[in-house]
Amino acid sequence: MNQSLSASSGQRNYALLLSTLAFTLCFAVWTIFSIIGIQIKEDFSLTDTQLGLLMATPVLTGSISRLFLGIWTDRYGGRKVFSLLMLLTAGCVYLLTFANSYIMLLIAALGVGLAGGSFIVGVTYTAAWFNDAKEKQGTALGIFGAGNVGSAVTNFGAPFLLIAIGWQGTAQIYATVLAIAGLVFLFLSKEDPLQNTRKELQQRGFWEQLSPLGDLRVWRFSLYYFFVFGAFVALALWLPHYLMGVYNLDIKTAGIIAALYTIPASLFRILGGWMSDKYGARRVMYWTFIASVICTFLLSYPSTEYAVQGIDQTYNFHLEVTLIGFVFLTFALGFFMSLGKAAVFKHIPVYYPKNVGAVGGVVGMIGGFGGFLLPLTFGMLNDVIGVWQSSFMLLFVIASVALAWMHFAILKAERVEYREDREERDLPEFSTPKSMVLDDWRPEDKTFWEEKGKRIATRNLWISIPNLFLAFAVWTIWSILVVKMPQLGFPYSSNQLFWLAALPALSGATLRIFYSFMVPIFGGRRWTAISTASLLLPCIWIGVAVQDTDTSYIVMLILALLCGFGGGNFSSSMSNISFFYPQKEKGGALGMNAGLGNLGVSGMQLLAPLVIAASVFGGIEGDPLIIQEGANAGQKIWLQNAAFLWVPLIVIGSIAAWFGMNDISSAKASFSDQAIIFKRKHNWIMCILYLGTFGSFIGFAAGFPLLSGMLFPKVDPTAYAFLGPLVGALARPMGGIVADKLGGARVTFWNFLLMVAGVLGVIYFLPIAGSEANFWGFFAAFMVLFIATGIGNGSTFRMVPVIFLNQRRRELGDTDEAIKQGNKESAAVIGFISAIAAYGGFFIPKSYGTSIDLTGGVSAALIGFIVFYVICAAITWWYYSRKHAPDPC
Repeated sequence: MNQSLSASSGQRNYALLLSTLAFTLCFAVWTIFSIIGIQIKEDFSLTDTQLGLLMATPVLTGSISRLFLGIWTDRYGGRKVFSLLMLLTAGCVYLLTFANSYIMLLIAALGVGLAGGSFIVGVTYTAAWFNDAKEKQGTALGIFGAGNVGSAVTNFGAPFLLIAIGWQGTAQIYATVLAIAGLVFLFLSKEDPLQNTRKELQQRGFWEQLSPLGDLRVWRFSLYYFFVFGAFVALALWLPHYLMGVYNLDIKTAGIIAALYTIPASLFRILGGWMSDKYGARRVMYWTFIASVICTFLLSYPSTEYAVQGIDQTYNFHLEVTLIGFVFLTFALGFFMSLGKAAVFKHIPVYYPKNVGAVGGVVGMIGGFGGFLLPLTFGMLNDVIGVWQSSFMLLFVIASVALAWMHFAILKAERVEYREDREERDLPEFSTPKSMVLDDWRPEDKTFWEEKGKRIATRNLWISIPNLFLAFAVWTIWSILVVKMPQLGFPYSSNQLFWLAALPALSGATLRIFYSFMVPIFGGRRWTAISTASLLLPCIWIGVAVQDTDTSYIVMLILALLCGFGGGNFSSSMSNISFFYPQKEKGGALGMNAGLGNLGVSGMQLLAPLVIAASVFGGIEGDPLIIQEGANAGQKIWLQNAAFLWVPLIVIGSIAAWFGMNDISSAKASFSDQAIIFKRKHNWIMCILYLGTFGSFIGFAAGFPLLSGMLFPKVDPTAYAFLGPLVGALARPMGGIVADKLGGARVTFWNFLLMVAGVLGVIYFLPIAGSEANFWGFFAAFMVLFIATGIGNGSTFRMVPVIFLNQRRRELGDTDEAIKQGNKESAAVIGFISAIAAYGGFFIPKSYGTSIDLTGGVSAALIGFIVFYVICAAITWWYYSRKHAPDPC
């Protein structure tokens, strides 16, 4: 094996100096919109929300790029990657000056954001130089991290440049300086001491290099960094705007005061690294979160007038955080955040010395997401709530949650230390209790199944179903929102509304590709709980955003994409349940899980219209909107309730999954183990067939309410929309059970022919010029389609385990290994085809919109569906259902 080279103290310090200076310049560029954004807002007449999005967009690119830049730095070295990154970013900053619209500004901002990715490049490069001086590594990384002071450089210098030469000239100067720095770094820096070990890393595959990310310790670090770094970036961007709005300061004064926050939050990171070396990162993190909770609580207090009724008179007094108090509190907050940032990254080279880039990239990416989401949320909270201090209220909640988690983790670690008489370096708050892991799981053994297995499998199934129900409800929430939005004054076109209805399916389908492989990596119990809890983010955010009709359409698009978390859950849920049941009962079990879980669609479409009609939460959900037009003009609508309704249920479902479900140890597999399915022909065939069944189900469910409202304007589609997903979901278990008895392929073949008949019926009852529209015929034909999609969903899922188990038995014989491999492959296939099929939820609503735009009606889209279903029936007949088919099932 190649060995790393040793480095002298002078060489280490020289490398540290160059990387810190380079990172300082990159960070100054990364936060450039905090100053030039003020002038851009005036020039382009942007709202607070639009400005927040513009400020946050570079943070998004910088965050996502960290994962890939970290891996490339592990492979190719910081000298090359850092230099090329600075040169590329400089070009993007220069191109920003040619933007003449808001959309062009956002596109250019994506390129500017590459500067934020420099952090993980520098961390990997610096850690490599101090690899043989572990006792100084924390301090060194703290010094490097002090490059965050680049934001203070921008806050100090950019206002003067802005006044003198405008925002375009300021950007050009930044681009020139960064390009020169990139060339200087390329020629003056040296390859780090680990360069000889990179040949080994370059031989490893991409997914193998990401293998440490299956360790939940990585995600714990990521949550901490979301606050200590993400909130730092967010406030660095937001404070000048905040100071001008709350304290009526001019831009130069606001920039200077904002620097009093960013400077300590940067320079004291050095102290944080030294303290982490001396006292331990755990203790430093504790101090960080306690102080942050106190500071954000005080900063959350808005200017308030009090009137106390006394015996003889009224006593009036006023409370507010003065400018001096604000400066002191933000200085203290920045100081403790700086300690926390250093403490988080102290852990990474200790636990993952060979994967600093990959692990640090993920931690940095999540922290960067905080810097993206928080400014955007700050602007939205300002627009909706109208209280400047709402930004600090949000930070108080995040810091409190982080502190509570930290305290719980430390208490559990101390119990381990006391019981085993040793120091526990890794806080095991996410470790799985032994009672929740099934080491002996043999569902094909009839005795084991009847005596023990069936009871455990049933419990896991009945916890999985309501969690999947919630996932589908959140995934399809926009099918109701888009119907009501035009009446309430949201200025969106029909095509924009179809986009909002379709985007959750697009992101959900994409997430399903990754979720398909999560259960064998993380465990079904753990992943079900975490993925269900993730639904809180879109629900709470949507509940706030839809209270203001001026909320930017781009924000709505982001929220629609976040609802894809619900869509992603399906593939992991089905994969998990498939491990619990024997071959002969998989069809029924998967049908129950999916069918009753699919009821979340009809549950959303049934309950949402009811809860938005009244203040069901006693007024704490916010003010209603007023219907602007039509017969119901003047009626109050609490549109936010469609999202807030699910929040307490999500919390309950997550807790139930965490404490009530099980992980199966034999179901563990790496991504590379599961990736074998991409070489299996039948994986891709089943993708096509399941796209025809489930893709149609979710696509029809997403598009039916809006399509009905457009074609039949006299009918309220929300009164009937839930029935389609309801009958489709209830038909799914029937499809699985019938397929268990008659064969999945036979049921699937005839089902596709039924779907052709259903589409023909829809076409027949479409409204045409010169004739009266027949809504009930149209509705009945769609009910046939929904029932057929439900039956097909169950029958296709019955086909998968039979196909893959039979193939493994042909190769390995009727052995336990054949059963084990067949189960793992079929679970991965079930998850993957679910991912591909979910794209139907995007293409079907979009095909309606495109067909209307091009032809004036939806007939063209429906004819396309018929052609596709005929192809699916032919594929099913040829491969699986005909006499002498190669793989009968």
